Amino acid sequence: MTSRFHRYAELFKSKGPWCTVYTDISTGTVDSLHAIDVLPENICRELERQGASKADLAAVEAAVRPAEGVPDPVCRYLLVRGGTVEIDEVLPGPRAGSGVVQVEDVPDLTPLFRHRPDDFPYVVAEVGRDGGEICLQHASRVRAADEQQIEGETEHLKKFPGGGWSQGRWQRHTEDVWRRNTEQVAEQIDKVVAESGAQLVVLAGDLRARGLVEEQLSKASRGMLSVVDANTRAEGSKSADFDHQVEERVAEVVAHRQQALLERLAEQQGRADPTAVSGMAPVVSALQQAQAETLLIDDTHLDTEQQLIALDAEPWIALEESEAVGAGVLGRVSADAALVRAAVLTDGRPVFVPPGALPHGTDVAALLRWSAAPAS
Repeated sequence: MTSRFHRYAELFKSKGPWCTVYTDISTGTVDSLHAIDVLPENICRELERQGASKADLAAVEAAVRPAEGVPDPVCRYLLVRGGTVEIDEVLPGPRAGSGVVQVEDVPDLTPLFRHRPDDFPYVVAEVGRDGGEICLQHASRVRAADEQQIEGETEHLKKFPGGGWSQGRWQRHTEDVWRRNTEQVAEQIDKVVAESGAQLVVLAGDLRARGLVEEQLSKASRGMLSVVDANTRAEGSKSADFDHQVEERVAEVVAHRQQALLERLAEQQGRADPTAVSGMAPVVSALQQAQAETLLIDDTHLDTEQQLIALDAEPWIALEESEAVGAGVLGRVSADAALVRAAVLTDGRPVFVPPGALPHGTDVAALLRWSAAPAS
């Protein structure tokens, strides 16, 4: 379990009530600027109607604000309990589905997983002949996890403009400086990739430096390399277009990883000893046994009115109260919130997939840690 999922699991075990807010906080137009001004009041009015405490209302009102330095569109997710903001996430991109303003007995983290259906580390490296910047980011977060500046040699960085024998000597020396500088950058990229488990390396910057860095990357880093043809280190050259190109490459990795999961699911269809199940009852049963490694939920087809029972201890989830097995009943909550909660609490990974991606029109499935076949 990642540190982030461990944090989520601890929140899922804690008693409520919980205030959940998922809303658009874009400010790009006059209308949206006006909307953001009245947003805190409107949200707090709805939470108060649902029974939120004064402390929770104050915490939400203070936290619902524009995200400085983040381009539109952008959303914010808040999880509040006892006057404390437990989660405050700025999420780039348009809102995924409906907004959420609710008070519930258990935390509802489905907007986080739905907005960005995957979370993995990736590296963005902007390089020049004098060094570069290496940034470790995560697919579901706006802020960089780590940033490093590599400052190489600058003496004799430019080729000697003269002619004759001295020109060749200086040019060779300059090429050596470039190679040493870019070697430092490549080594650091490899180190960050190995330590973080990055799934993507985006490389941009000076054309010659990009080529030198690429040559010196490890096989593992080159295998996940995506080059953006932009010299982003030149003064005034950084643009929203570069950010968009990075987002596109991240989205491609997300789609590839989801497709791999769906192919694993399809391979299990019809097997005598499948390590996958589909349909609500089999999936809930798998979650109750901590058998689900990956939970797959159709992004829009899951019945929004369907509810499941959230429990305060193992098996964490139930279709009926008779399945509680001694655990306390926290209440009936939306099916997607209950499923996500049970998956995280049993060290599973919830993934929302595009509409219609799951086989046979089902709305939920799971890849299992061991076979679902009954013992013979």
